[in-house]
Amino acid sequence: MKAIMPLALMLVLASAPAAATSDAAELWLNPSVSFDFDKDTGIEIETAQRLRNAGDDRVDTYFVRLWLNQKMAENLTLSGAIERRINNGSSDETRLLQQMTTSHGYLRTRLRLEQRFVDNADQMGLRVRPRLGVAVPIDTDERWTFKTDAEMFLTLQSTSNGGDTGLTGIRTQMGVSYDVTPRLTLSAAYLRQQDFDERGPDVVGHAPILGIEFAF
Repeated sequence: MKAIMPLALMLVLASAPAAATSDAAELWLNPSVSFDFDKDTGIEIETAQRLRNAGDDRVDTYFVRLWLNQKMAENLTLSGAIERRINNGSSDETRLLQQMTTSHGYLRTRLRLEQRFVDNADQMGLRVRPRLGVAVPIDTDERWTFKTDAEMFLTLQSTSNGGDTGLTGIRTQMGVSYDVTPRLTLSAAYLRQQDFDERGPDVVGHAPILGIEFAF
């Protein structure tokens, strides 16, 4: 419970309305498949379909990522990935990602560094994304798990000359996952993402996010 209280405070602060926002409803789908080479090393193919209203500022987004995951200790995993992202009606993008995930009881942390190569952009974008969350089993068999987290988007270098840097977004989510079998997990959550804009109202997306994970 002590670990949950600071996170709950972060979620409340992150969800507080800004002075001016533009809100939009979305639907996110997040299927993935993983293959283990051994007990410590594996690959994952992660996809996403982010569907948005045609009249909103954001466009539909589709991506596929290929992850290489290496378990370094019982509670520490290092990962790297390459991603191709299709932004329907906007510039497409390639990303390189490096990531460290840890677990400490119910507490979960993730630190991600990403290099962004947007088609026809001025320069490579560089961003750090720290995330703090909790995962708590809610049944005796531990097949149902409650999850919540908050993530910051810290832009070190924008993809455009003179673009925004610093804290450029916050993403929060809350939901549950269910282990159907040892290899199949389903999840459902509410996600809120707020992108900060120094030149206009912040863009806020509200989305149910549905996930399916299958491990071979």
